[in-house]
Amino acid sequence: MNKLVFLATATLILLSPGLIIPQALASHVDGYAFPLNRAISPSSATVVGLTPTQIRQFYGFNLLPCSFSGTFGSSTLCGNGQTIGIVDAFFDPNIQSDLNTFDTQFGLPDCNTSNGCFTVATPQGIQHTDRGWALEVSLDVEWAHAIAPGAKILLVESKTNSFANLFGAVDYASARANQVSMSWGGSEFSSEASNDFHFQVTGVTFFASSGDGGHGLIYPSASPFVVSVGGTTLNIDRFGNLVSETAWSGSGGGISAFESEPSYQTNYPIPSTGGLRGNPDVSYDADPASGVAVFDSLGDQGFKDWIQVGGTSAGSPQWAALGAIVNAGRTSKTAYSTNFRDITSGTNGSCGSVCTAGTNYDFVTGLGSPLANAIVPSLQKA
Repeated sequence: MNKLVFLATATLILLSPGLIIPQALASHVDGYAFPLNRAISPSSATVVGLTPTQIRQFYGFNLLPCSFSGTFGSSTLCGNGQTIGIVDAFFDPNIQSDLNTFDTQFGLPDCNTSNGCFTVATPQGIQHTDRGWALEVSLDVEWAHAIAPGAKILLVESKTNSFANLFGAVDYASARANQVSMSWGGSEFSSEASNDFHFQVTGVTFFASSGDGGHGLIYPSASPFVVSVGGTTLNIDRFGNLVSETAWSGSGGGISAFESEPSYQTNYPIPSTGGLRGNPDVSYDADPASGVAVFDSLGDQGFKDWIQVGGTSAGSPQWAALGAIVNAGRTSKTAYSTNFRDITSGTNGSCGSVCTAGTNYDFVTGLGSPLANAIVPSLQKA
């Protein structure tokens, strides 16, 4: 079974471009979810933010035997034979042209409908374009392709940002993809577990951001059937070298109010949660100050063309891409302690140990960020 088996499946939440939205405002209101990406560069005709080459180097993807350049369809490309499902809301009319610009800039294989690499699905019909969600689409699609250029990308755009429509889009994606990334969510609610069945699909792993409001959980990343992706800060010197990686203050995390602790968390081991689900599971670069380069020609609130974007939204599609690389080979369980960069400093609030990163698993960054050159071959062993 081609499935990433070392964690449960996941979801993610994002902020409107350039806005710092308090966690309380990103709540479950009338069954709607919100994008929470964070952009910090208003408009640029040239690249701003970390490039695919830098991110691959910082996380060890460059040490993998697969390739990040060539022609789509080549068996040597990272993620070949896999499909990554990206679920977002509303319609982005420019995503193909934006992806083309991104690919050309960074020497990535062409990814389009003609060669079968990229598919846009609107199974609920097209309503309208929302520029905040369009930035999220650009971030998700471009960076999934940057990390796993051999994988097909299926972008499923729900008609609106209601949970009902988004979960319908998730169902559509999970019937056609091996990994599904979700960059949206809202505060936890008492009946949330009744939606968990959407993430229990054989052979599919779901990824999501843990939230951008600091301490506290969001749904669906709180589901024990998703891989919840928290946030870090990449500290880079003036020469472009990675100095350290610390917890990002905006990383969502903590202990769920409603979801039970999944059995896999006992393998971490996780600090006592009273039998409730701890969040996040893993982490990735999310601080806007160490944000990634995104091309979005629609723009919103002064953010247009090349934009430096952060938020835990950046981590979910890249973890899904890592899953595609793993699933392109054989999988097995992983040794957590040797396959993750343990994030041991930084906080996401002032609630004591639950808000503080530390040795091994913590409620700010989970197990840590991936060491791709270690975790991928470990998961591919028989």
